[in-house]
Amino acid sequence: MRVTISAKLKLRHTPEQKAMLDAVSLAYRDALNFASKEAFKLDKTSSAPKIHKAAYETLRERFGLGAQLACTVERQVAATYKAQWTKLKQNLSAREKGFTKRRYKGLDSAPKFVSRTLEYQYGRDYSWKKDGRVSISTLRGRTVLEFDGYQKHLDAIAAGCEMGAAKLYYQKSKKQYYLIVALNLELPDPRPTDHKNVVGVDVGQRYHFVATDQDGRSLFEKGAATRQRKDQFTRTRKSLQRKGTRSATRRLVALSSRERRFVADRNHVLSQMLLTRFPGSIFGLEDLTNIRERTEGRRSPKASKKAKRAKRHRSQWSFAELQTMLAYKAPLHVALAVRVDANYTSQCCPRCGHCSKANRPNAGLEFVCEVCGDQGHADRVASVNIGLRTMLVRQDWMSTGALSMRPDVSDNEAKAARLSRYTELRWSPDANPRL
Repeated sequence: MRVTISAKLKLRHTPEQKAMLDAVSLAYRDALNFASKEAFKLDKTSSAPKIHKAAYETLRERFGLGAQLACTVERQVAATYKAQWTKLKQNLSAREKGFTKRRYKGLDSAPKFVSRTLEYQYGRDYSWKKDGRVSISTLRGRTVLEFDGYQKHLDAIAAGCEMGAAKLYYQKSKKQYYLIVALNLELPDPRPTDHKNVVGVDVGQRYHFVATDQDGRSLFEKGAATRQRKDQFTRTRKSLQRKGTRSATRRLVALSSRERRFVADRNHVLSQMLLTRFPGSIFGLEDLTNIRERTEGRRSPKASKKAKRAKRHRSQWSFAELQTMLAYKAPLHVALAVRVDANYTSQCCPRCGHCSKANRPNAGLEFVCEVCGDQGHADRVASVNIGLRTMLVRQDWMSTGALSMRPDVSDNEAKAARLSRYTELRWSPDANPRL
């Protein structure tokens, strides 16, 4: 089983070496903007061969980039335009459904690159020295630098693990360059007998997560403090945007970086909390693909402040980052993360199987089954149902030998069959709880 992790290495550069890194990072950024304008002239193309034909010679001669860096520039610009076209298509679909009236403007002009970040290819643009240093390309040839990092990452590099691409990243606040390297680790293939415990994880906004294992032990993590901090960031941002001065703009840039780091750190802590509390488990996660498009209704032009605030909270909900962090960390802790269907997890009674919206009075946090009378916290009930579905995934894995890490949401018939199987799942040991 291959797992890819990112190792952040702090480069110990001299003033002369920093000047060389400044030159290549600025040239790379200017090359990106030039190639972006050329792609815009070619009917906003996302084809790397077309961009190569129009810009390659200029990238080599005017900006002094090597052959590999020039090709990397072209691929990055092509990927950027492809992402812009995807967002445009999503916007057109949302406008047809009445979700928004705003027109996507990302392709009205050529995308502009401002970050001093460039990508290196292993073996071509960067390589490791035997004395524990790294050699990277600049406009004036190779330069060899020492570096610091997390000890486990350094041990993996010293052991000669498989490398991927690396990014040279410049942090303005510290005037420091970092090299972010993709490490491909080979781990033993997971087996169903390796994981004795199954944990269902329900993510939300009031509670970042509610996790329940097969023995009924639950872990609640409230999100009120994090939401208040995000609201504080929002109020400060609005105040600075109203001022509109140059100093206010500089503070906005610093504030955005601080908020992003705060959210990422919070998700790291939450994922580590789950792995520490339930070691060596199979974690069941809801497949929330396109959850906002499926749950948000038509936008009202006269929405109240409360509705706008709720919509902002939904847009700031970073469940995908939390699930991604848990999924990539799990194999490193001899655990596993799988996705299950999220349909009706908080509306189905895990005791008798009755499923109805009426089981959630006033759509609140209280769950009351209208058939068997079972009561409980709605998010905990959802985590129990997710755990039951995860147990079913493990049972299929043990019987067939094939593990499905993600349900096939594109096949409606297969999904309907899975939902039909879910109705037979029970948490209660009673043969017929309805009696």
